[in-house]
Amino acid sequence: MKKDIHPKYYKKAKITCACGNVIETGSTVKEMQTELCSMCHPFYTGTQKLVDTARRVDKFKQRAEKAEIMAKTRKGKKVKRAKKAELKKKKEKKIKADE
Repeated sequence: MKKDIHPKYYKKAKITCACGNVIETGSTVKEMQTELCSMCHPFYTGTQKLVDTARRVDKFKQRAEKAEIMAKTRKGKKVKRAKKAELKKKKEKKIKADE
């Protein structure tokens, strides 16, 4: 193996998170700073912070509820076609009665 081609390895490298958590691990960098770690990341802590800038989440939920209600009250094609055919028959009968 060639000498002096590998970076120096620190067995006790220090990683400091913005929340204050300090982790010691092995790395080629002696000290590192990070914004998130397993102690403060929402995925690991189970607390999700939802930043809703333009009410996007509320608007989506409203649209989803509206679509659900419409799906319950909506009639199928067969019902609509049958009603349309019935109206057409009534018109034809009325025209024949007028003659």
